[in-house]
Amino acid sequence: MKHLALFASGSGTNVQNIAEYFKNHANVKVSIVLSNNQDAYVLERARRLGLPSVVFSRKEFYETENVLGILNQYHTDFIVLAGFLWLIPDYLLRAYSGRIINIHPALLPKYGGKGMYGDKVHQAVRESGDTVSGISVHYVNERYDEGEIIFQTTCEVTPQDTAETIAKKVHALEYEHYPKVIERLLESGQSTFRR
Repeated sequence: MKHLALFASGSGTNVQNIAEYFKNHANVKVSIVLSNNQDAYVLERARRLGLPSVVFSRKEFYETENVLGILNQYHTDFIVLAGFLWLIPDYLLRAYSGRIINIHPALLPKYGGKGMYGDKVHQAVRESGDTVSGISVHYVNERYDEGEIIFQTTCEVTPQDTAETIAKKVHALEYEHYPKVIERLLESGQSTFRR
């Protein structure tokens, strides 16, 4: 059994989607949800899903290795970022080398980097005049959104689209593909694949 830890900072729709996808899975289990935001709705979602959750402070995350201790306690094999907004510290990158992934709501390397998340990304796509957007699943390294890309898929962007309608299209891609990408990574050992 592979044990997943899910990190999130906000509402947690992707956390819920992933947890439901793996609920009765033979080989993969969501073991814990971690958040840097004590007011994040993801904590309520975790409670309703019957998942343990832990909240940590910036000081705890960057100046101690307490989070690594928690991950070890839950026998974590793989870390999935699902709307988590902080840079991952070196001690976690070392402990989970090649075993931390993130999803970004655009086609990296476009619209990535510090401060580019959520509606800010969709607004930038709309203002650019791009005719496609999509999602990128990538490995996590020491810089925002610069790890090796594992998977990308696209959706159409029309001149009539707003940031909100682009967000809906992108969320649909996230919900459809992120759990499957996680499953394929864990079960196949493949590092990257294209649709």
